[in-house]
Amino acid sequence: MATYDLEEQEQIAELKAWWKQYGNLVTGIITAAALAALAWQGWNWYERQQSAQAAVVFASLQRAIASNDAQRIKAASGELADKYGGTAYAPLAALKTARVLVDAGDVKTARVQLAWVVDHGKDGLRDVARLRLAALMLDEKAYDEALKLLEGAPAAGFAARFADVRGDVLAAQGKAGEARAAYQSALAALDAVDGGGKGRNSLQDGQANAAYRESLQLKLDALGEPG
Repeated sequence: MATYDLEEQEQIAELKAWWKQYGNLVTGIITAAALAALAWQGWNWYERQQSAQAAVVFASLQRAIASNDAQRIKAASGELADKYGGTAYAPLAALKTARVLVDAGDVKTARVQLAWVVDHGKDGLRDVARLRLAALMLDEKAYDEALKLLEGAPAAGFAARFADVRGDVLAAQGKAGEARAAYQSALAALDAVDGGGKGRNSLQDGQANAAYRESLQLKLDALGEPG
């Protein structure tokens, strides 16, 4: 029994020595892990709160659009951008607001809304904003700005649209050869979509792409044969 007690005392002494050397480090790691877990939970709660509050403002925006209340539309869209810019509602609201403003003839403010989405939106929404803003620049004959906006690969599914609008800008500049190449690129992108299209909506998508392909071909035909 005395031997057992001695071994036990040695183990306790070793444990005390180990804890003296590494105890602060272990305590620090445990504390940091606990704080990180709390911070993560807090951030998730904050994001849920932000999204829920943004949804309420977005619903108000939709009602304002339905009633064609321009003042409320701008106010709701501005609130989403200022307070809830990190949510998915803000860029979607800016796109909707821009469409309303264009219909109302306020292109200048619409451009501001679309530019905000280009700077703060993600993936598909950002590319929709790039396309719409480039189209407005085309109407204003700001060709170089439009082409610059269309630079960079878009998200999947937008390649044809980007090439199409680029072709429109180049055609407006009188650059028939470059415009023709852009339209041909758009047709090639559509062929790639049709070749890989599967699922229950593939028939509808195929019909839409066929109509779009026809419009692209008409643009190509309008350019005439290569010189």
